[in-house]
Amino acid sequence: MFSLGDRIRSFGYAFRGLGFMLKTQQNAWIHLAATALVIVAGVWVRLSFYDWRWVVLAIGIVWVAELVNTAFEHLCDVVQPEFHVSVKTAKDVAAGAVLVASFAAAIIGLLVFLPYLGLPL
Repeated sequence: MFSLGDRIRSFGYAFRGLGFMLKTQQNAWIHLAATALVIVAGVWVRLSFYDWRWVVLAIGIVWVAELVNTAFEHLCDVVQPEFHVSVKTAKDVAAGAVLVASFAAAIIGLLVFLPYLGLPL
């Protein structure tokens, strides 16, 4: 049954998850700095509404990938605290997903920002 209190509590759980990621993952701070830089740059060059949609999507994809990677790494560490080659491989693959998302976001950023800077694509 739907409960407004349960829905409100679920936001609390989600914010705790974000906090856990920011406390434990150094790369999250890099993503945070990059996010801030991109937002400031977007305001500075006066991105169009259309271009902001692409930028927000790219930022969101990177953050989702980092959150899923963090959850996956934490779960692996709980289930298999000792080193295991399969766990290492799984963690490496999850980290690779963040890398792919970051590269895609960087390409989107170039495609969006270069015309504002007067540079050809």
